[in-house]
Amino acid sequence: MKKKKSAQDGEQKQDGEQKKKEQKIVYIDDGSTVADMGGTYKKSKLPQSRASFKEQAKTFFTTMKKMVLPMLVTLLALAIVYVVVLVIANFR
Repeated sequence: MKKKKSAQDGEQKQDGEQKKKEQKIVYIDDGSTVADMGGTYKKSKLPQSRASFKEQAKTFFTTMKKMVLPMLVTLLALAIVYVVVLVIANFR
């Protein structure tokens, strides 16, 4: 059962196409992120202060002090594994 096209159908299609062309989407950037849009996180309205160079350097070196021991332990473990593999390879 085929539907016959009428003049009204053609006019409705044209009206629909015009409405699509007339609608313009306007994007507004308010600085929000996807996390902000979830509603579980409230964005602080207070401006963030910039840390001085001295504060940044202090933070960096404090962090590096905390990372030195774990880094040395990891390097020691890798060196031990390397030596063990060398010894096993030489005896074969």
